[in-house]
Amino acid sequence: MPEDARARQRTAAGVGLLLTLALAAVLLTALPDDGEREGGAGCVPRAVGSWSTDERLTAEFARYGDDASRVDDWTGGDGTHSVQLPDGRVLWLFSDTYLGQVYGPPNPVGESYAWRDTTAPLVRNSAVVMRDRRLESTLPTPLFPDPAPNQWRWPVAARVEPRSPGSDEKVVRVLLWVRTAGQSPWIYGVPTATEVATLSLPDLRVESITKVLDEQLVQDPSRRVLFGTTLVEEDGWTYVFGGDDGQAASRPASSAYVARVPEGRLGEPGAWRYWDGAAWTAGARPRAVLGDGRRTGVGSAFSVVRADGTYVLFTMAAGTKGLSTVTSYWACSPAGPWHGPTKDFSPALPHAQVAAYNPQTHPELAGDGRVVLSYDVNWLETAGASAQISRNVSLYRPRFVTLRLTPTR
Repeated sequence: MPEDARARQRTAAGVGLLLTLALAAVLLTALPDDGEREGGAGCVPRAVGSWSTDERLTAEFARYGDDASRVDDWTGGDGTHSVQLPDGRVLWLFSDTYLGQVYGPPNPVGESYAWRDTTAPLVRNSAVVMRDRRLESTLPTPLFPDPAPNQWRWPVAARVEPRSPGSDEKVVRVLLWVRTAGQSPWIYGVPTATEVATLSLPDLRVESITKVLDEQLVQDPSRRVLFGTTLVEEDGWTYVFGGDDGQAASRPASSAYVARVPEGRLGEPGAWRYWDGAAWTAGARPRAVLGDGRRTGVGSAFSVVRADGTYVLFTMAAGTKGLSTVTSYWACSPAGPWHGPTKDFSPALPHAQVAAYNPQTHPELAGDGRVVLSYDVNWLETAGASAQISRNVSLYRPRFVTLRLTPTR
């Protein structure tokens, strides 16, 4: 072949390649951002750069819990979640909660702790209202009644959203975990269902409770998924994270899952779409987005925030470190892939046989690049735990840290 013919052939091939690349770029640009490709240029690896104890918030819950002016209000609880209301108030939601009277020290065994009687009422859930960073009242308890004998409801994440898509009227949607009494290893109840409660505003009256995912047909309780441990709002979607109870099945860590719901439709079971590993679907079983059952995974409750295009997940570390150490993972999309674990930190714990759990972020209390995170504390051994946390009421209350996330590259 003459040289000029070969040159024309090379030129034609080069033009064809350029056209192919240009067409591919156009097609990629035209593809809708369906959630699994989020993040963009703003997504970079992030981890905890620094942290400090938030004494003021921790002290506020101690002050309110020790207040002896009422005997029907909150004196201690776990499962700490919060949501800011349109009028500026903050609604705090708790799972198992102690009411009753708190007495000043010394306790009956002579220790210098405030205490409550071991016969003090225990309810399965409660809600406390904060105004201007000061706790002021406990709503009637339990706020969410038991669905059936030997079953109970634990409230988890919540958000304010339109009563229906496009509506100007706002309501509070609260995710609920339904658990059923069971035998060991299900000492904290067998996972049963995920529900959504609707609360009116501004009076916070429970209007309805809707079941969105019934897990009773899943034979292995350790494979049942309860959604709502944390929510992330983005571009008209609410991403709802959940987990299984793998730790109850002797796996070092549980797995995390994610669903998404259009804004205003959390209370509609048919609007939920679950990530099945390839797409958001209505009918398929959700597929884990994090957790290999060994080195990586989540605790029974965890939290996710979005920081400048990066999603960051906080959880207790896998294995025995999970009794005292918080770790994190990062991703460019709620569906992952999730990377980590990254840098750990160990918040302060009382000098006793206790464990930390349920790290939860509270965006309404943050700002200036800060993240406010709470963690719950309980007696390490289940036998006799109630007596121990009654002789020292400060144990069974949330504690807080303030942290900053920094890029890691």
